[in-house]
Amino acid sequence: MIGEFVVLLAAVYLATVALYFALGVGISWLNDRNPQRRIQQRRRGERRMLAEIRQSMASILVSSLSLAIGLHAQMQGWAPIPWALDWWTALPLFLLCMVLFDTWFYFAHRLLHTRPFYRFHALHHRSVAPTVWSNDSIGLVDTAISQGFYAVIVFLVPFPPVILLAHKAFDQINGTFGHAGFEYFAAPTARSPWPMLCTTYHDQHHAQFRYNYANYFSFWDRMLGTIAPGYDRRVETLERTAAPLNLSAPEAGAGDEIFPDKRAVPPAE
Repeated sequence: MIGEFVVLLAAVYLATVALYFALGVGISWLNDRNPQRRIQQRRRGERRMLAEIRQSMASILVSSLSLAIGLHAQMQGWAPIPWALDWWTALPLFLLCMVLFDTWFYFAHRLLHTRPFYRFHALHHRSVAPTVWSNDSIGLVDTAISQGFYAVIVFLVPFPPVILLAHKAFDQINGTFGHAGFEYFAAPTARSPWPMLCTTYHDQHHAQFRYNYANYFSFWDRMLGTIAPGYDRRVETLERTAAPLNLSAPEAGAGDEIFPDKRAVPPAE
């Protein structure tokens, strides 16, 4: 039983690390060709890349452990028998998983911004201008709290394993784009009255610290008054002014100017 768990954990960890680097390299390639789409034009977080990658290797182990615990509990029959998965139930179950995870994440994130817990979250906020490498650059306790969803949800909602795996992959993709620092998704659906988000949403959280705690949807922030002032106007402006997407090689010297971020990590609320 222990051997099976170790194999499962190793598989989840290696797959997540592979996705982390594939997304990091791929989105960086796109960012290099579209410097005008940088959200915080006068800040650069790329100088922290190596430190963030090192921290990410440890935090991905913790998030992989959470998912492996949930899957192993199902395999051993400790958790309720998962629902049968059919073609017509896959999308509703995936959306339900998204909604529940977003709820978990919002309130866990708010908890991590309180004075007793902020010390566990402060490491992540060293990235005032986040990059594609920042998504998993999180403290280990922070990761256990925000990603513990997978180890708990199987005892409350019998999601099929494939839904949990698909959601974990989607969350990795969403989180990497959310920290990319470049806006590609500004659209009417990313602002009121729609609940969806774009990269600017989480980028504002890193820049302003006390707003935009959610992960996929804006309804908890809107309902509880923690959405960043001016977010909707900012998205609307980005819709109108975004430069055309460029896939060609960048011009020599484009985007080379560096403005190191010297802002200190703020205190907890």
